[in-house]
This record gives sequence, structure tokens and C-alpha cells, in this order.
Amino acid sequence: MPDPAADLNPPARLLLGPGPSNVHPRVLQALTSPTLGYLDPDFLDVLTRIQELLRGAFRTRNPLTLALSGTGTSGMEAGLVNLLEPGEKALVCVNGYFGARLVEVALRAGAQVIRVEAPWGRVVEPEAVEAELRAHPDVKLVALVQGETSTGVLQPVKEIADLAHRHGALVLVDAVTSFGGCELPVDAWDLDYVYSCTQKCLSCPSGLSPITVSERARRAIGGRERRIGSFYLDLTLLEQYWGEAHIYHHTVPGHLLYALHEALRLLAEEGVEERWARHRRHGEALQAGLAAMGLALHAQEGHRLPVLTTVRVPEGVDDARVRRRLLQEYGIEIGGGLGELRGRVWRIGLMGYASRPENVLLVLTALEAALAAEGYRAEPGAGAAAAARALA
Repeated sequence: MPDPAADLNPPARLLLGPGPSNVHPRVLQALTSPTLGYLDPDFLDVLTRIQELLRGAFRTRNPLTLALSGTGTSGMEAGLVNLLEPGEKALVCVNGYFGARLVEVALRAGAQVIRVEAPWGRVVEPEAVEAELRAHPDVKLVALVQGETSTGVLQPVKEIADLAHRHGALVLVDAVTSFGGCELPVDAWDLDYVYSCTQKCLSCPSGLSPITVSERARRAIGGRERRIGSFYLDLTLLEQYWGEAHIYHHTVPGHLLYALHEALRLLAEEGVEERWARHRRHGEALQAGLAAMGLALHAQEGHRLPVLTTVRVPEGVDDARVRRRLLQEYGIEIGGGLGELRGRVWRIGLMGYASRPENVLLVLTALEAALAAEGYRAEPGAGAAAAARALA
């Protein structure tokens, strides 16, 4: 049994899984800043700066834009518990593990849920959404996952958002994996509630959930008949702390907010569109390399996440043994499958600070060696060569 009093000495890993990603050195440095009280004027100034940086990252002018104290799931739960009252209808697009989680949380909020499903690896087609909206004209909220972490699918958002508004419904978007790495102009696409996390494309420690809320959604929250079912995630109370009044609600994680501030500064310095392009370039190079190795990509062609690629485990290859070899021999973490894809796919992430050309080439080379140990033979160097051509 390990000595509980021994020094903490975690190994260095290259995190190329579904999250977390490696934290940027400047973000780590921000974590060492002095502690301030949650109502200290200098700390409140940090909150204001975070809000403005988040508006830039989300491409929105929404006043109600902040970071919840909690992981991305807190953002999911906050959106559903604030926007839905018991008995109201929510239409949820389900094509993976986290679409199914949206259903679970909406049910716990007391909503009636209409599921619109697609196979794990394909997008939910707008025509299927429209058919259900016609059949259920009283749907209050349409919820969907932009970047489905379990399948590597990039779900088109704008067309479904337009359909929802045409039928009088609000739009909630899970951007946990896509925020900061994929195109997501909140105002241009007229999205009502978007939530994410900090540990993926922002290369920040986990523990916060950036959110933004439209004026339409704020009016819906303000017009509720019942009190919001969660005190901790009540956006009307959180807005009073983050807003000009700064009324105490809970003790926020100050050092995580310092880290988020630095991560958002890095994003602004690079440029939002430039960061989207960087992730797209590296994701396409990785996918080209995997294809050159004879591996099959799982997600629907034309709708593949650039920041997280799912590749099918070849027949006769032990999924866990390959991942263990990558971890133990190369210090590289990739992810296995979730739910019905457990044991069937690997999930390779190129997010934030980890989305770099050398990591594309390194993971392809290491994976080639790990597969060779399993008896799977790819043309030597074919994956890295194809990726290098794509990067050039």
C-alpha cells in the first residue's frame, strides 16, 4: 500500500485523450498568485475581466456570461434546472453518451423529454428535429451537444437552432469539448444557453464551467412560476454576485479563476478564429495519418471533431493493452470508448496547449509501435508522413 504521508510526485504525461489536456505553463503560474477574498475589490476586478474575455471567446455580448464553480456538468445542470420547470417539454438530441446525460438531467429537473436519436457516430439530422417539433408544438427547449466527446462527432448547430426558434423554443448547447477549439459564434447563431468546461481546449485545470445566457433565456428564467430547484446553481443569484451588486452567494474558487483568466488571455492573444483554425489543421493532419495507417475513423465523414478523433480498434487488437503501452512506454494518454463504444474505439484529443504539430507526429509514431506489438502491421512511417504532408 502506498505511504499516504509520502511526497506528492505525479508523473509527467502527454495528455492526448478526451480531457483533461495539459495545462499551459502560464496558467500554472497564475495558480501561484496570492489569495484574495471573494469580495476584495481587486478580486472583483478579475471577475469583471473574466466576463469580458469570455464574451470575446463565446463571440457574444450577453451580459449574463460567467464561470460557474463546478465542472462542465454543473453548466449542464444549471441550464436545465433554470430554464425548465416541472412538466415542461424538452427536446434532446441524443447521438452519444453526453446527449443521453442531457436527457437524464432534464428528467431529474421534472421535464418531459422527447428524444431525437441518431447512431453513435452520426449527426442528428435537422429533419428529424423538425418532425418532432411539429408533433410537439409546446416544446420549450431544444438541447444538443456540439462536440460529442464519446463519438468524435461535430454536430451542426445553427440549422437546428434556427428550427427551434422558428417553433418558439429556446436552444441549449453543450460545448464542453468544442469551446475554444471549434467555430462557435453564439450571437451569430442566436444560441440561448451555452456551457463548457476549462480543462479541454482552454488548457486550464478542471473545476469551472463557463456559460453564456441570451436575453431571451434570461426573460424565460425571470418569468418562471416556480422557484429554481437549485440554490447553488440559481443563475438569478449568481448574476447578483458577478454583477455590479456583488452580493455574496458562495465562496468561489479564486485560484481556478486566476487560471481561467490567464487561459482566456492566451486565447485572446492567439485570436479566436486563429485558434479554431489551429485545431482544425492539426485534427485533419491526425485523421490523415490514422487513415494512412489503415485505421478506420468512427465519426461520420464531414462531421468529425477536429479536437477529438475517434478511431476504431482493429480486429484482434487489445484496446486496453495498446493504451497501457502508450502510457507506460511513451507517457502518452489516449482515451478508450464510453458506453456502447467501450472497447471499440480510441479517442485521441488535440486540445488547447496540446494541439501542436509535434504531438500529432509523436502520437502517430507511438501508436504505430504499440500496434506492431499487437501484430497489426501498418506501412512503416506512413501515418507520420501523411500527417506531415497535411501539416505542410
